[in-house]
Amino acid sequence: MSVHEHKEKGKKSIRCFVITVSDTRDENTDTSGQTIKKFLSDEGHQATGYRIVKDEPERIENLLKEALAESDVDAVIVNGGTGIAPRDGTYEVVNRFLEKKLDGFGEVFRYLSYLDIGSAAIMSRAAAGSARGKILISLPGSRGAVTLAMEKLILPEIRHMVSQLQGQ
Repeated sequence: MSVHEHKEKGKKSIRCFVITVSDTRDENTDTSGQTIKKFLSDEGHQATGYRIVKDEPERIENLLKEALAESDVDAVIVNGGTGIAPRDGTYEVVNRFLEKKLDGFGEVFRYLSYLDIGSAAIMSRAAAGSARGKILISLPGSRGAVTLAMEKLILPEIRHMVSQLQGQ
C-alpha cells in the first residue's frame, strides 16, 4: 500500500491533548498552545485537553501520565522546554516516555528550522514517537517553531502516524 493510501485510510479527526511547558505563560499569553489548537481545529482535529505546566520534571511527568491515560486522546503535543537552558527539562521527561522514537521527526524539524533561522536550530531538541499506545510529540515553545512543525510535519502526518500506531 502506498503512503497516500495509508494516509487516506487513517482516522479523519485526531483527538489531541496539548501541553505547554512554561514558567511564565498563562492561557492569555500562551500563543504557542493557542496556535497548536487553532491548527488542529482548522484541520478538523480535536483538542480534547489543554494544560499549561511549570518546567519542572515531576510536574511534566505527572501531566504526561494523565494525558497519555485519557481514553479520548490519540496524540499528545507538548511545546516548550526543549532547549538547553538550566530549566529546560521537557526533553528528558518526554524521552523517558517514548517507546518507539521517530528520529526523523527531530532531524527534519531541525533541518527545516535551519532553513528558517540558521544555526540556532541545532539547539532544538524536538522529538516524537509512541508512548503508551499514543503519539507523543515535543516541540520548542516559540510560535514560529510550533507553526513550522504543525504546517510541515504534524498536520501532513498525524493521521498516518495514529493509524499506523493503532494498526489501521
